[in-house]
Amino acid sequence: MEPRKKRFVVTVFNGVPLGVVSLGFSVFEVGLYYRALPGIDVRIVSGEPETVLAAGGLACTAPYDLDAVRQADVVIVPQWRDPREPPPAPAVAAINAAHKRGARVAGMCSGTFVLAAAGLLDGRPATTHWALAGCLGAMYPEVNVKADQLYIDDGDVLTAGGGAAGLDLSLHLLRSYCGAAVANRIARYMVVAPHRSGGQAQYVESLVPDIDQADPVGETMSWALTQLDRVLPVEHLARRAGMSRRNFDRRFREITGAAPATWLTHQRVLHAQQLLESTRLPVEEVARRCGFPTAAALRPHFRRMVGATPAGYRLTFGTVS
Repeated sequence: MEPRKKRFVVTVFNGVPLGVVSLGFSVFEVGLYYRALPGIDVRIVSGEPETVLAAGGLACTAPYDLDAVRQADVVIVPQWRDPREPPPAPAVAAINAAHKRGARVAGMCSGTFVLAAAGLLDGRPATTHWALAGCLGAMYPEVNVKADQLYIDDGDVLTAGGGAAGLDLSLHLLRSYCGAAVANRIARYMVVAPHRSGGQAQYVESLVPDIDQADPVGETMSWALTQLDRVLPVEHLARRAGMSRRNFDRRFREITGAAPATWLTHQRVLHAQQLLESTRLPVEEVARRCGFPTAAALRPHFRRMVGATPAGYRLTFGTVS
């Protein structure tokens, strides 16, 4: 008997442009198109009666009603038409019911206001589009608004900023349910970065950053990615680039948006994910190959960035039998 598919439900409302709300489900649709998500069922739900999405003369209706929300594993609200307008009470009730039943609930951009109206953000950190952060804080003072974040995963409730931050959160959800390999594959199909940090400092995940390799910092970054099993002090990287530490740090931040040590730790954890998914190496050996002296040294960085222990991650996403 096949396991039940995870039900991802995207809740939409009247008056929201089709192109805007599509950011809430485009990642999943691309994955389904390329047959990369066999375990996920995606449904577009009408958050109010007779919801119609329109753009450029094209109009379409949402095929499912709020019953699908109540049965969902993940509920996504990609947009709300007016932050100062209370969302429909039946939609709020359905989202609350799904959450109480154990569903994870995600709000993107102004969709965060629907979660706030449902009381799901009280006492929690949350983000929204930067231009709406002040409004969110004023309307819902119980919410710990973090306007500088791309997205925030608070376990059962997630929020994202505007535009491409919705794609970031969608890819993050796929990593949670399907593993890094699937999320990275879909990101490649979409020609977007597989993972950007939840904060404003953007990490570079690709093996070779998209910069001029004649740049000494870029060349040094590429070299460092082949030496992840070694201790790599930033001073050593700066010397290899033929630069002072200060100039190296400045140029590195221009390229990646992150400090060298932060970027390097992120790359080590990404490499650990790959090894845990694709090999049977003991966690101690995985840690050593990624530049951590012990598994205990790897664990806190891995948990902070991935949300699981290395052993737990392998149990969920390991592909080597």
